[in-house]
Amino acid sequence: MIDTIVHVALLVLLPPLLLGVINKTKAAFAGRVGAPFVQPYRDIVKLLRKGMVVSRTTTWVFRAAPVVTLAAVLAAGVLVPAGYAPALVSFAGDFVLFAYLLGLARFMTTSAALDTGSAFEGMGASREVSFAVLTEPAMFFGFLVLARLSGSLSLGGMLRSGGEGAWPAGSAAPLVMTAIGLFVVLLAENSRIPVDDPTTHLELTMIHEVMVLDHGGPLFGLIEYASALKFFVLGSMLTGMALPWRFGTPWLDWPLFVAGMLVLSIVVGAVESLMARLRMSRVPALLIAAILLCGSAFIMLAR
Repeated sequence: MIDTIVHVALLVLLPPLLLGVINKTKAAFAGRVGAPFVQPYRDIVKLLRKGMVVSRTTTWVFRAAPVVTLAAVLAAGVLVPAGYAPALVSFAGDFVLFAYLLGLARFMTTSAALDTGSAFEGMGASREVSFAVLTEPAMFFGFLVLARLSGSLSLGGMLRSGGEGAWPAGSAAPLVMTAIGLFVVLLAENSRIPVDDPTTHLELTMIHEVMVLDHGGPLFGLIEYASALKFFVLGSMLTGMALPWRFGTPWLDWPLFVAGMLVLSIVVGAVESLMARLRMSRVPALLIAAILLCGSAFIMLAR
């Protein structure tokens, strides 16, 4: 029971802190103090307290999309193990449901963008689904690699949750290739540099942010929280791959997981500080590279 409570508490409370760590890391690279670590919490609370203005040209899809998106990402989060405890819900083939819960979130976000009738938001929706066509194959190849190594068809088993031990001998190269490919997927799915810039305000270079230009107040607050939650969920997968072993006690394993998530946030912040945003025409090449890395890792194991 205690493990479940801690797992739910981390799933609900930790995601905005990870965005704060990313922003603080970027500020440190730029020689600035930066906003406090808790600034994302403050921004979300402020948005939830505001009123909202909704265009009369929109339908119920525009209002429902942030709620459904958040629910879908939260449902995906309960399928991923975190730290000491296994996944809250686990069954054979749950990785397929995981992928398509994220797909549902993307579908609702793009539908809300199209519902506004804005040409800019339609442009962002087109870019979003075009890149998603390339991120999903990389993700599924990554799942196949993990399934092959673990002998399990559930995410909990794939990520070696519950102290099942380290990865098999000789799996270092496929794991590294898969981790790099899934890291690129994490950057793309969360609209981070070099795929997208979450802080830009130039519509012609935006992908995710241009789709939510018409949202405000509580609806935008839900979108911001769902984005942080999505980063946490995908980050939990990478952390589970990097830390397959456990101490066997929650008082050590939970801090290990949190530390791994904070390190991942610092790495993302460093990548965003050291790299420029790619030209839009170069993004597919990066995502295809992720597919090739994960696919090649699976071929190495399938011999």
